[in-house]
Amino acid sequence: MISRYSIFTVALALATVLPGSPAWANGEEDTPAKPQCPRDQVYDTKSHKCVKQTSNRVSDADRTDYAYQLAKDGRYEEALALLDTLKEPDTAKALNYRGYATRKLGRTDEGIGFYLQSVKLDPHYAKVREYLGEAYVIKGQLNLAREQLQTIKSICGNTTCEEYQDLAEAINDSSKT
Repeated sequence: MISRYSIFTVALALATVLPGSPAWANGEEDTPAKPQCPRDQVYDTKSHKCVKQTSNRVSDADRTDYAYQLAKDGRYEEALALLDTLKEPDTAKALNYRGYATRKLGRTDEGIGFYLQSVKLDPHYAKVREYLGEAYVIKGQLNLAREQLQTIKSICGNTTCEEYQDLAEAINDSSKT
């Protein structure tokens, strides 16, 4: 008989060997989970450690992904400060994450502005459509939120993708109050 400990050990070993496995998922876009770095540091995927934000070795991609992680952890001001260090801040992903952190700080209109800039750069980016829709829900503009939901359905080709499900839930929850 296989013990629970053995099953856990095998699962842990597989997660280590298969870094793309769900055990490593960090939410959006299936990026590997990164450690929490101290303030003013960022995770560098090349060296696999936290380094100073001012380091020139850290790519914009690493900075952008880590800023999103900071925002998801509720560290919104730090996320915005890290996004301020990008050499190329006007990418769809960076603008989306800037919008997310800004919205979470209660500056919904400003967040919508960043989301709309992101949409202009990549109209088929489902995650920004979800967050834009959630911002419209906050503003009570459910018709605009539903438009984003339909766009996500078109992008995903179904109603089962995470972005569709999350926005649909936000719209549904707002209708209950």
